[in-house]
Amino acid sequence: MSDLLNKKCVPCEGGVAAFDISEIHKYQKKIDDWDIIKDNKNIYTLQKKFTFKNFMQSQSFVNEVGKISEEEGHHPDISFGWGYAIINITTHAIEGLSENDFILAAKIDKKINV
Repeated sequence: MSDLLNKKCVPCEGGVAAFDISEIHKYQKKIDDWDIIKDNKNIYTLQKKFTFKNFMQSQSFVNEVGKISEEEGHHPDISFGWGYAIINITTHAIEGLSENDFILAAKIDKKINV
């Protein structure tokens, strides 16, 4: 994970290929417990559910993820409520996963593991 923590997300406007499944699995080994989800359009997404003791902890975590996302210029889909937050990360411009997604996942994990 440490090599991902030292990188910065690079703006993606499309025009590059999304990772294939072998590249996804290679990068998945660098992050902690993120699931690879394939949606009904065959687009891969990283997903992880975080649990907390109450609503305020969930909201605080989501706010921190928002700050990280703004710093990286890469924004996940987030849902949260009492005691949980679910983060979904993909690169919409290429309809799949890129290194940026794994960088963001690693930085989110670092925040929760501090």
